[in-house]
Amino acid sequence: MNKILASALIITIVSTACNEGKGTADQAAAEPTFQDNTLTDAQKAEGWKLLFDGQNLDGWRGYNQENLPESWVVEEGTLKSLGEGGDIGGDIVYDLQEFGNFELSLDWKIEEGGNSGIFYHIVEGDQYETAYHTAPEFQLIDQEGFPEKLEPWQSLGGDYGMYDPDYEEAMKPAGLWNNARIIFSENKVEYYLNGKKTVEFQPWSEDWRQRKEEGKWKDFPDYGEARSGLIGLQDHGSFIWFKNIKIREL
Repeated sequence: MNKILASALIITIVSTACNEGKGTADQAAAEPTFQDNTLTDAQKAEGWKLLFDGQNLDGWRGYNQENLPESWVVEEGTLKSLGEGGDIGGDIVYDLQEFGNFELSLDWKIEEGGNSGIFYHIVEGDQYETAYHTAPEFQLIDQEGFPEKLEPWQSLGGDYGMYDPDYEEAMKPAGLWNNARIIFSENKVEYYLNGKKTVEFQPWSEDWRQRKEEGKWKDFPDYGEARSGLIGLQDHGSFIWFKNIKIREL
């Protein structure tokens, strides 16, 4: 190969590489990036509302309390439980609005061996010691690392104590971020874990009532009966982090 041809070939290769690199950079710049705890214009148009802005805990307080428990804090843009609660006590509610039919989405991660949950249709009152006396729960738990054997009704992505989940291929190890989504209407309820549907049922149906009357909630007459209520998060003695908590009415 003579020097002229060699030089031309080198120029062509360099030019092609530069153009490809520029195309990759331009493509990356064109791809949308989303900041945590914000809504896009499209989401706002669809009626989504943020329940946590990543900076403060406005609207949140303890269940049946006037103030927020000290065990809930803002940490690096997340709403974090310090794991000081137990079976009763430590849970929090968003009290600025009640929701009936809704779609709720949030991101969460949990420590190894941890246990928590998402409540909805919460009713408060002195006659109730804790949120789960009235509220259904989307179960959040370290399915693989929990120190005790878990029954199907206690498992990740399930309607706790009522409907067993199909979480296979959807769960992630403790410490990694997950997405949970609840779509509630009077005709159908769906739970999703990382995009996979884990549970579907019809609230207040004959099947629902039989499960309630024969199962864990048989001694809690007001469990699941409310048609609307507060959204809540559980402190069940574990570190757990939440972000991108958003909801829209249906």
